[in-house]
Amino acid sequence: MRLLSNTVGRKVLMAVTGLFMLLFVAVHLLGNTSIFAGPGGINAYAAKLHGLGPFVWVFRLFMAAMLAVHMVFGVLLTLENSAANPGKYAVKKMAKATFASETMIWTGLLLLCFLGYHLAQFTLRVTPDIIPAALAERPGDVFSMVVASFRVTPITVVYIAAMVVLFLHLSHGIQSIFQSVGLSNDKAL
Repeated sequence: MRLLSNTVGRKVLMAVTGLFMLLFVAVHLLGNTSIFAGPGGINAYAAKLHGLGPFVWVFRLFMAAMLAVHMVFGVLLTLENSAANPGKYAVKKMAKATFASETMIWTGLLLLCFLGYHLAQFTLRVTPDIIPAALAERPGDVFSMVVASFRVTPITVVYIAAMVVLFLHLSHGIQSIFQSVGLSNDKAL
């Protein structure tokens, strides 16, 4: 595949997979705002999602594939970048580099760790010391599970920190999507 054999092709794949994940995060955020409607809001949203049956697992597998491709090519591009500039300069001059662009690999790895934690907590429910056993036995009561979790200060801090990291990652990633597909220059527009 020629798409995979050159840097531009790999960046386009990163852009496409990143766009899928960005859309998922946006929809996930919108769905989670239903918590502000009280127990009936987010519990109904969760029931609707679980009512989709096998489609939920197909979608999860699709998103896992998008994440895997995004991660593999992100690491490959980072390694290629490092190999292209193996020597350290006495004076490091960063043309147009931002903190977000310089830390993409690290914010990506932190987000992967957070994703594992988030799934363990709310999907797999493997945090019995935080979520009372009575709630773990009521899978439809997402509202109570979220409220109980966010009453624990360290969990709240982890989620706030993760949102800051997500912001950093997306602030560079969104700009990169447009650049990778050629929509950020005057000729394309």
